[in-house]
Amino acid sequence: MTARRQVAEDLAAEHSAVLGGLLREREELLATLDRVAALNGTARLIRESIGTHSGFVAELTGPEQAVIRWMSGTRTDALQDLAVPIGQGIGGRVLALGRPVRVNDYVSSQSITHQFDAQVRGEGLAAMIAVPIFSGTETVAVAYAAMREPRDFGDDAVQSLEDIAGEAGRALKLASVAEADRETALSAERLRMQSALHDSVGALLFSIGVQVRNLHEDISDNPALESRLRRLEGDVSAASRALRESLLALSESSPERALPVELAEHCRSFQARCGVPARFVQLAQVPRLDAERTGLLVAAVREGLLNVEKHAGALSVVVSLLPSEDGVQVVVADDGTGHRTEDTGEPGTGMGLRALAERAARLGGRVSLVRDEEDGCTLRAWVPEPCRRR
Repeated sequence: MTARRQVAEDLAAEHSAVLGGLLREREELLATLDRVAALNGTARLIRESIGTHSGFVAELTGPEQAVIRWMSGTRTDALQDLAVPIGQGIGGRVLALGRPVRVNDYVSSQSITHQFDAQVRGEGLAAMIAVPIFSGTETVAVAYAAMREPRDFGDDAVQSLEDIAGEAGRALKLASVAEADRETALSAERLRMQSALHDSVGALLFSIGVQVRNLHEDISDNPALESRLRRLEGDVSAASRALRESLLALSESSPERALPVELAEHCRSFQARCGVPARFVQLAQVPRLDAERTGLLVAAVREGLLNVEKHAGALSVVVSLLPSEDGVQVVVADDGTGHRTEDTGEPGTGMGLRALAERAARLGGRVSLVRDEEDGCTLRAWVPEPCRRR
């Protein structure tokens, strides 16, 4: 019995270790896909990895200001939600320079300004390092490591903090993509709900309204029933108005969120209509665009798919969305062998393509349709970000 109990205990310990590992992997994955968890974990990792008394992270809330939101190892809330403008204190100096800054003793340092001495004294901090957290080439946050006594941070400590900041930047980028994917999926679901409600409930209310109006003609000599029908007609009308308001609310979406949803819907519609596989791929998160630029890119994809439908004889189509040259580009590529106008880079001769090219030119963008080397054609439409016209 003792041996069997020992085997059972060993097996339970093994399963517990496996479960613990899975839970840790789950926490790491959640931290990667959630920006708040990523930054909160960064503050804790700074303290544990570098061996400092505290670590904290300030997130940019504008182009020239960061706010300290995530802290680990602090004793007070003196730094919580502290706004740090560019150029002020050690964090503001990092924002201004875009590189690490370190001080042996914060309150006596002559290399920084001292607007926040009271808060630093209140927390009891002295030596401090701060480095930028980048997403691509853009500073999105500032990471701090601090000790409670003066000391000289060496290059190794700065490098360690930069390594942690680099991991945080990658996590934030992944979290941003994950958030965009969630928002795109939510917008797509809202669009499907809108369509389903319009086709089912909307059609039913319309049918009821028609039948009620027809009944009026059959019972003109029954005032009591006529009154009840008028009330019913009013209820149907009110329900129709409420449905229209609900459909409008479901359709509301910002242009940058609507773009991938619209493109994916056009691919699905094309595939259902033609039987040709059409796949939408978003290669990376794209910058925000206004309604006019979004409309142009959607129109380009619609024209590209129509062109494939009419002329290509394609077996498959891929629609891509990606950031490009300080702007956004869509690409419609097919493997068709059908006849189309030869082109060497200028927009095709079709009226639709000419109109697209003119619209794009007014926005500082461009449209091209070219035949690929191994059959197929590729339509590209590019627009610059607002205020970045070329």
